[in-house]
Parts: sequence; structure tokens; C-alpha cells
Amino acid sequence: MSFRFAVAVVLIASFISIQGCQVGPRYVAPSMPAPPAFKETQPQQSADGTVWTPATPQDAVLRGKWWELYQEPELNALEEKLNVANQNIAQSFQNFMAARAQVKQARAAYYPTVTVEPSYTRARTSGNASGQSSVSSGTVNQNSNSFSLPFDVSWEPDVWGKIRNSVREYANAAQASAADLANERLSEQANLAQYYFELRGQDALINLYQQSVVAYQKNLDLTKIRSSTGVDDEQSVAQAKLNLTNAIAATTNLRIARAQYEHAIALLIGEPASSFSMPKRALDTKVPAIPIGVPSQILQRRPDIASAERKMAEANALIGVETAAYYPSFNIGGDLGLQSNKIGSLFTWPSRFFSLGPSASETLFDGGLRRGTLNQYKAQYKADEASYRQTVLTAFQQVEDYLASDRWMEQQRGEQQESVAAARRYYDLASIRYKTGVDTYLNVFVAEASLLSDQQTAVSLHVQQMTSSVQLIEALGGGWDTTQLPTEKAVAAKQ
Repeated sequence: MSFRFAVAVVLIASFISIQGCQVGPRYVAPSMPAPPAFKETQPQQSADGTVWTPATPQDAVLRGKWWELYQEPELNALEEKLNVANQNIAQSFQNFMAARAQVKQARAAYYPTVTVEPSYTRARTSGNASGQSSVSSGTVNQNSNSFSLPFDVSWEPDVWGKIRNSVREYANAAQASAADLANERLSEQANLAQYYFELRGQDALINLYQQSVVAYQKNLDLTKIRSSTGVDDEQSVAQAKLNLTNAIAATTNLRIARAQYEHAIALLIGEPASSFSMPKRALDTKVPAIPIGVPSQILQRRPDIASAERKMAEANALIGVETAAYYPSFNIGGDLGLQSNKIGSLFTWPSRFFSLGPSASETLFDGGLRRGTLNQYKAQYKADEASYRQTVLTAFQQVEDYLASDRWMEQQRGEQQESVAAARRYYDLASIRYKTGVDTYLNVFVAEASLLSDQQTAVSLHVQQMTSSVQLIEALGGGWDTTQLPTEKAVAAKQ
């Protein structure tokens, strides 16, 4: 009867656990209204009356290897290395694996805990102990053995959903960690692309200054000849040399910046800066047409938004865990095993023993500890909700910022090319007038500086537009979407 009673207790408790209540608030993903379209994707009228329409294919979407839009084989190879060897990505991946392991730890509470503690005891009683006869010392065995193989079983049925909420809490945390991993990977990929275009921009500027040094050296040689013949004076020589030395110094400074970008790229792809180098090549990449989509898609395409939403779900599950603390907890425990004073009879049926029974506990007074903890978790949920909404608003702002940057920078680059053409015309005229003796070298000196400055600005604008396009792609999520987020079942699966 005792054994049947124990089995009945286990079956009833199992039924209660399966059918038990789940206390705590039900999680509902927050709704965040999105505008029907991005403001900066609409046709815009410039100050000169022309209408500018961005080249953004609306029927396409970004894909995983978004950097291939730039059609740069060298950049493609670097991005592939980064995905394998970047240590920040590797760290985020291990953080995700640790979060997955916590889900398995939480799920372990669904099952009983079974421990075993085998023991052997050899004992001898005193021959002078009370009740022992000294004359019969040869007939009483004062030595004894005890062999024991006990198993201890303990199980807490999930009556109020505490364990289920704990599993959900850690599963949501693991999903947030997966989104953080995707966000870290996107951030590192975008940094690499930006550094790549910055480095190529330095190459373009170095090439520009080297050409200017050659031209300035010729002008210096000319002024020296004219000065030696009395046609010109030493002031013209000094002016020509000033422009030349400034250009040489600026070229050296550009090489410093280039080296730093090269070292930064080495760090991103997991290689020592001392053994990594990139060949020099001017920047000639064109800004690609980037598919934008509609604002509502941002909620599904940004991993940081997905992470913020999953953290809300995690906080909601934690409220359920603490709510269960208001209700009594149940435990089914027992001992069973084998015990004998002879090793030969230890595994026989008469050596068995067991005890089994349920217990319950309820906190009657805790000085407001549970209420304070519950209020803390509710406040944390509201804080996570505010963080989620702020993340969404920031995403909208970033996309609009980089769309505006792309639009105005395209116009500015066109205007700057006109400035370069005007500066080139000014320099050519000043050079002709100086060589024919109409003007002094001062006009050439000013024209040289103006032309170089405008050319440098044109290159810098090209670099800024390239890096801005990378930032726009990053703001759009880089081809990621929430379908790539692992499910609760997936994060709890065997690794």
C-alpha cells in the first residue's frame, strides 16, 4: 500500500504540474507607430529650383553580404576575413553561447534531482560497554560492517509557472544575446567598410598632393631662373617654396593617417598590424543605389531593436517568476536504496528501503521583501519599454540623417566640381599672366593654394559620401531581419 500511495502522489503531482496555473502578466509586444514613408526619400526641391529624387530602389531589399553593393573585390575579401577572425564578434558569440547554456540550466528544474551517496562503515564496539559480558568475550562479535547505497530524490512541481517563466526569461535573454551578436557583427562590418573608404581617400589625397608637389617644384625652378635673370625677385622664390614645403608636409601627414587606418583594418580582421599592409590605390568607387524600403520594415530589420524588444519580454517573464513567490511551493522528496551488513546480500530484495512524501511551504511574513522585489521588476520592465521606444525613434532618426546626408552631399559634390573647374581656370590664367610678365607670382601663389584646397575638398566629400552610404546601410539593418533570430526552442536545443 505504501508503494502504491507513493506512485499515486507522483502521478497527481505530475498532473498538477502540467495543468498548473501560470501567474504573472501575459507579454504583448509593444506597438510602435511608423510613418508611411521616409521624408528624405520623397522628391526634394533644391534652392536653384531643380527637383532631386534619390536613387533608392523601393522594390528591392538589402541582403546578407551588403558590402558587395560597392563591387570592390578587395573589400569583399576583407569582410570575409572579419566575419571569421574578428575578436569582438567572437566574444559576442561566446556570450550568446553562455546565454544558451543558462536556458538549459533553467530547463533542468522541470525534472527531479536524484543524488546517490554510497557508503561503507566498519565499526567495533567496546568490550567493556554496558551490557557486554567479560566472560563471554569469545562468543560475541564486536566488529560490524554496514553497506549502504541510498538514492535521494527531490522534485518541485511547477504549479504556478515559476519554472516556465524562468525558462522563458532565460530564453528571451538568449534571443536578446543573439540579436546583440548580429548587431556587433553589423557594427564591425560597417566599421571595416568605413575604414576601407577612408584609407582609399587618403590614397587619393596623397596622389593629389604628390602631383601638386611635382607642379610646385616646376614653378619653384621657374621662379629661381627668372630671379637669377632679374626678371623676378626673391619674394616670388620664397612664395613658390612656401607652397612646395606645405604640400610636402601635408603629404607626410596624410601618410600618418593612412597608416592608422591600415592598422585599424588589421585589428578588425584579427591580424597583427605589423604584418598587414594594403596596396595603394586611389578612391574611384561610386556610391551604389541602396534599397530603403518603408519605415515599418525598420522594426524587423534592426538587430538592436530586436534586442531591446526581447529584453522587454525577459523583464516580463521575470515579473511572473516573482509573482509566483506569493504562492505556496510544493516538493516531493524521498529516499530509496539498499542497505546491508554484508556485501553479498546488498543487492537482494530484503535489503531495500524507501520513504516518499510531499511537502509544502509558504512564506507568511517577509517584511515586504516580495512586494519590493516585484515592484522593482515592474519598474525594470517599464524602463526596458522606454529603452525600446527610444531605440526605434533613434533608428528612424539615423535613417533620415543619412538619407539627408546622401542627398545634400551628392548636390555638394556637383557644386564642388564646379569650384574645382573654376579654380583650375583661375590657376591656368594666373600662370599664363605670370609667365608673360603681366602679373607677379603672388597671383599664382594664391591660385595654387585655392586649387589644391578645392581638389582636397572634392576628395573629402567623396570619402564622406561613401562612409555615409555605409552608415545608411547599417542604419537599415544591413540585410538582417527578425526571421534570423533563433526561436525559444532553438536556443534551448542541444549545442
